Amino acid sequence: MHQKRRVRFAPSPTGPLHIGGVRTALYNYLYTKQQGGDFILRIEDTDSSRFVPGAEDYIQETFNWLGLVFDESPEKGGTYGPYRQSERKDIYKKYVDYLLEKGAAYIAFDTPEELDAKRSEIPNFQYDASTREGMRNSLTLPELETQSLINNGTQYVVRIKVVPGEDILVNDMIRGEVVINSSVLDDKVIYKSADELPTYHLANVVDDRLMEITHVIRGEEWLPSAPLHVWLYRSLEWEEHMPQFAHLPLLLKPDGKGKLSKRDGDRLGFPVFPLEWVDPVSGEVSSGYRETGYLPDAVINFLAFLGWNPGTEQEIFSLDELVRAFSFDRCSKSGAKFDVEKAKWYNHQYILRMADDKLAELFEPVLEAKGIRAPREKVAEIVSLVKERVHFVNELWDQLAYFFTAPDSYDEKTVRKRWKQDTPEHMRQLAGLIRQMDDFSAENQENIVMEWIQKNGLHTGNIMNAFRLAIVGEGKGPHIFHITKIIGKEETIERLERAVSLLGENEETFKHE
Repeated sequence: MHQKRRVRFAPSPTGPLHIGGVRTALYNYLYTKQQGGDFILRIEDTDSSRFVPGAEDYIQETFNWLGLVFDESPEKGGTYGPYRQSERKDIYKKYVDYLLEKGAAYIAFDTPEELDAKRSEIPNFQYDASTREGMRNSLTLPELETQSLINNGTQYVVRIKVVPGEDILVNDMIRGEVVINSSVLDDKVIYKSADELPTYHLANVVDDRLMEITHVIRGEEWLPSAPLHVWLYRSLEWEEHMPQFAHLPLLLKPDGKGKLSKRDGDRLGFPVFPLEWVDPVSGEVSSGYRETGYLPDAVINFLAFLGWNPGTEQEIFSLDELVRAFSFDRCSKSGAKFDVEKAKWYNHQYILRMADDKLAELFEPVLEAKGIRAPREKVAEIVSLVKERVHFVNELWDQLAYFFTAPDSYDEKTVRKRWKQDTPEHMRQLAGLIRQMDDFSAENQENIVMEWIQKNGLHTGNIMNAFRLAIVGEGKGPHIFHITKIIGKEETIERLERAVSLLGENEETFKHE
């Protein structure tokens, strides 16, 4: 076996990449990078009938966004290419012929209609040692007839010939030794003459061997295929080159039982795809983590904990820290429930930890969409005051809009509670006090205003709550003097005067509580 660790992520371009597939790729990356190995992208596009235009680009864009860099891929190339199975068809045919010559595989001419008839006739029909003798294949037809059918262009498939009654050992790094008797396996199709391409099973084994893959890390749903792949390694006399397997636990729906699906995301309002996907046929748009506002580092951290834990209390890990901490002995055998609230929590944590200027940069497109341009330094100062209140960058606007636009209305409930009969006069006096300030720093504002309140025997809560209402339009936001310092003295005075003008002095207008 090749000493250097080599792992592959091998998706099929049949649509958008499921978030569970992203987690599989992440675990491949964490393991091989910890071991100083290579991370390979291979596109398994042998099923031409299910190919979806744009799916491969979507896969590559996903990992570009996440920052998981492939050492070899269709885009990057490498010494073991090509990295698309559709470009390797000549390679596979050699091994199909070898299996046929060895008697480890056979040609079958059964039509879809004939197979359907057998399924109707035999409950739980399986094409295997118990049924193959009653089917139309090279084991039951004379050799001349078989050759004649091939020469006449009759479509056929090649099936692996599984010998019943043999134990097959799958050594799994997460589940330990799994023993399956070959009698439960069927004679899977490994090649189709219609498109001259192998099926997943043969192409997977041949490519893993020729690309010197040392470890196959994939989802639990592929565990049933592992015994067949071991059988193929045996049949091709590659047992000494067989990779080690690790089958990851399923991602489960947040409620109830079963595997996480797009339907669950639609029902509960969260994405199950990393990026937004527009179906090329129906035009249906499916939401993505990127477009919803998740940060790539947060997605990686969240996914890493779905089926693995470090054995400590630490929850926030950089990618490099995850690489150092990862191990298969800390992976769960049971499924991992998908917790979208935890995903939001992770995103919130990464926003809190992000440098303010970087967060400001991410927020600038939102401001530009509102027709607002402001210096980066100012935006950074503002977002630093409110970022603890949001889970996503696009939620910042609701928390800080008042820094850029004066309120044109006032929260009715807050008005009833905070705007008293004597409030207009107090706000006029406050505006006059502010007009006289030369030093408009938050600290100086607070010192002068607090001194004025105490000197005049006013109620601090009444004044400050009304002040906030006038500036913000409701009873929210960070420290009021941080707000006024940023919007500036003239804007602060204008907002106080505007509130007095719009809210007036008539107590009964607002039915004070």
